[in-house]
Amino acid sequence: MKVYNLICEHDHRFEGWFSSEEDFKSQNEAHQIGCPVCESHAIKKLPSAPHLSLSGMQAAKSEVEQVQKQFLQMVRKIVANTEDVGERFAEEARRIHYNEAPDRAIRGVASAQEFAALSEEGIDVLPLPISDALKQPLQ
Repeated sequence: MKVYNLICEHDHRFEGWFSSEEDFKSQNEAHQIGCPVCESHAIKKLPSAPHLSLSGMQAAKSEVEQVQKQFLQMVRKIVANTEDVGERFAEEARRIHYNEAPDRAIRGVASAQEFAALSEEGIDVLPLPISDALKQPLQ
């Protein structure tokens, strides 16, 4: 079993387990490996250097891992405590804002134009790109 430290095009770091180097290469070339944070398939293997002393970098790595962990916890809490209205997000946000629908926390999909229109109407929305992988329960 090979364990590799991987990184996506958006600098999200994660770990991957493969039966061999060839297994990693074939899965990566077939775009079967996805970043657990943003679902990007542009994945690179980070160099491993177990013989180097990186004690000064351990604190920075630990901080990055802690921030990533907190971000994932926050996203999962948002997903658990909001209603997914999907493509109807802009319409539902307006209905809530104008008291035409019950006040509740929602999430969904909106285009850049819809987001701008909601903001112009004084409707507070927060764009938060959430990977579909984060919307599922952890194994």
